[in-house]
Amino acid sequence: MAPPRGSSKHRPGFHALVLAVGFIAGGAMQQAARILFPGGAAKQFLTAGVTPSLGPLSIDLVLIKFSIGPVALDVSLLSLVGVLVAYLIARSLF
Repeated sequence: MAPPRGSSKHRPGFHALVLAVGFIAGGAMQQAARILFPGGAAKQFLTAGVTPSLGPLSIDLVLIKFSIGPVALDVSLLSLVGVLVAYLIARSLF
């Protein structure tokens, strides 16, 4: 019997890798669009994004004290397109 087709056969690390590659590719497309597109409604629509952030988070463990952050994620239409393209490529390869 053949293994099931689709994403259920992959481990969570595979999905995290595809998401990371997709967001990086989408971020690169977003930066290219910000530089190359002429000003107008299309540029504003494709490059506008939401940027949730977390931090800074301070941790004091008596012997060691450190802080993490702030961490922010810039999500736009082009970064979601990058995730979709990365998913479709990964699905066709694996």
